Amino acid sequence: MTWKKRFLRVTHLLFIILLLVQLLPDRSTKEVFTGKLVTFAIGVEVVTLLASFIIKKPQSLSLLLDIVGFVYVLLTVWSLATAKYNILNDMLFPAPGKVINQFVEDRQKILINIKSSVGITIQGFLLAAVTAIPLGLFIGWSARVGGAATYITKFFSSIPPIVYIPYGIALLPTFRSVSVFVIFLATFWPVFAGTMSGVLGVDKKIIDSAKVLNISKPEMLFSVILPASLQQIFLGCNQGLSVSFILLTSAEMIGARDGMGYYVKYYSDFGDYTRTITGLLVIGFVVIAVTFLFNKLQNYLLRWKR
Repeated sequence: MTWKKRFLRVTHLLFIILLLVQLLPDRSTKEVFTGKLVTFAIGVEVVTLLASFIIKKPQSLSLLLDIVGFVYVLLTVWSLATAKYNILNDMLFPAPGKVINQFVEDRQKILINIKSSVGITIQGFLLAAVTAIPLGLFIGWSARVGGAATYITKFFSSIPPIVYIPYGIALLPTFRSVSVFVIFLATFWPVFAGTMSGVLGVDKKIIDSAKVLNISKPEMLFSVILPASLQQIFLGCNQGLSVSFILLTSAEMIGARDGMGYYVKYYSDFGDYTRTITGLLVIGFVVIAVTFLFNKLQNYLLRWKR
């Protein structure tokens, strides 16, 4: 790519517009921390320019610039509606600079809560995956049993896992174990269903070819059927991972003493909407980051399908 295609893009114009908007006088009755917003925007722009220099694929660069451009537009509109023209209630909708400043002040507390939430999610997710994938392979191997198990899976997966929280609180020793249990249920059924669907959908020609080689049943399951089913398995894992974060946040808002759901609920009860919005944005960024890393793992494991 030429330097013009790398650096002369609409995204950089949106960055300049964002900076120019900050020159307008503030009309909010509360402190808006414009300097924090400008510092954040400059940091994002520097990282974007460095990435534009490094990234080689035009599609990847366009995707990055589109995302950053959306962030600039969001910050510009948000700033105009709050700090500059005070259209929105400045108590319920703090200016973006104030939210950024709050994140900087609470960064240690937020990192601890992120660690708690991500740790619970990974623990429940891995426990469900190592249980659901082998079980789905063995049950899906039999077309008759797999067909019946499909309807059983639909029945149990239609029950929201969050309704089991009262039983978990009554039976399990800590709220963390209750949260892991809820994540396990949220992930198990999508992964189990995806695994069975992948096994039942394996091309019969592949299985017949493997039988000609007279391989053992374990080799058939783990060396032939499992790789052929990976795409459906990852589809189920993606669904389970998305639902897990939603349920974890809901569970943390009920009775937890840490985690991002607890952070949002605790400060919203006191009417601290700056911290509430900060927590909501952090949850969104964490989910995007975890999903991005999981998709990278999926692309790596399925690279042979390209």
